[in-house]
Amino acid sequence: MDHLTLGNQNFSSRLLLGTGKFSSPETMEKAIIASESEIITVAVRRVDFKQEKDPFTQIITPDKYSFLPNTSGARTAIEAIRCAEIARSLSGNDFVKLEVTPEQNHLMPDPIETLEAAKQLVKLGFHVLPYIHADPILAKMLEDIGCAAVMPLGSPIGSNQGIQTETFIKIIIEQASIPVIIDAGLGAPSHASKAMELGADAVLVNTAIATATQPEEMATAFKLATIAGRKAFLSGLAPEKISAEASSPLTGFLE
Repeated sequence: MDHLTLGNQNFSSRLLLGTGKFSSPETMEKAIIASESEIITVAVRRVDFKQEKDPFTQIITPDKYSFLPNTSGARTAIEAIRCAEIARSLSGNDFVKLEVTPEQNHLMPDPIETLEAAKQLVKLGFHVLPYIHADPILAKMLEDIGCAAVMPLGSPIGSNQGIQTETFIKIIIEQASIPVIIDAGLGAPSHASKAMELGADAVLVNTAIATATQPEEMATAFKLATIAGRKAFLSGLAPEKISAEASSPLTGFLE
């Protein structure tokens, strides 16, 4: 089987799903089911673990999904670490999607604070998945300190612009020995397929599904696109060529 391995766990689906911006918990649940995603990420500050009827804990149950808490809203390494520790103490989960975004208008990840937070969280026993710029040097540093994966952005969060960082993502994938998950900016199923064709191990999608006219159907589309892109990569894509090349002989058949 072609599994995605994160930390000590194997997953069949390579589509991770975010939970923000859905119009209702019911819509979110339908999209999650349609996506067949196994890893669902939720901002720690949006979940009330002590509330029995919290929609996130009711829908994202441990028997069906792997809960990936994220530190969205953290502006410094200290805030991100505190957020991760709160999530682990309440959920018992060692996985964390690390986000450090000090400037809230554009939500660009802070590379210095992210690296510092990652170092501390790895020492504390977390499986860390850091959200970063498509920076090959930073990605390798995060791998070297023990992160479970790296999550470079394709384009700004929620922008739906697709992969605007292709050159750098290719370098990250080429040099990585841990999973590379494309996070942020994927606005269409074709973007997810492209990411997988490049050799990414997985993609994380939220806005494009949550804000679609029919989120459930869009989740299905992203599921299929992710599968198609992965199959294309594993099958060996034909090389691009500048000039035309006939697929059938141009001589001999009329002689």
